Amino acid sequence: MSVAHNHPSGTWKPSQVDRQLTRKIVEAGMILDIPLLDHLILTEKSYYFFRDEGDL
Repeated sequence: MSVAHNHPSGTWKPSQVDRQLTRKIVEAGMILDIPLLDHLILTEKSYYFFRDEGDL
């Protein structure tokens, strides 16, 4: 599974809350045997892939 959300502010870097949420999704996925493939943050002009940045 992959998840995505937007940052209307235009800041593409993940916040501490984004990182905490990702960690919780990974943990829930482990319980359900559904791996998190990636978490994507979208802005109007850019994006951030947790896996590409080594954060997953």
